[in-house]
Amino acid sequence: MSDPANAPLIVYGTHWCADCFRVKTFLKERGVTFEEVDIEDDPASEDLVIRVNDGKRRVPTLKVGERYFACSPFRAQKLADELGLPLNKK
Repeated sequence: MSDPANAPLIVYGTHWCADCFRVKTFLKERGVTFEEVDIEDDPASEDLVIRVNDGKRRVPTLKVGERYFACSPFRAQKLADELGLPLNKK
């Protein structure tokens, strides 16, 4: 598991994606800082998302340090486990 306090966190998504909204809300509620990249505004980021997801345009895709993982469909437990965060808000 990655420690989001020590590893840069980037959320690649789109403005219309419900799962992207859920991921960002989950992170904000736990005080996790992250950079947000809209892949529809950045073709290089869209290419990156497709490459790290075996040819699929899966959003949200998160980058923690040098590791990538998709959180689509959004599953709070999976995201909490991947980032070493509490499932429930404090």
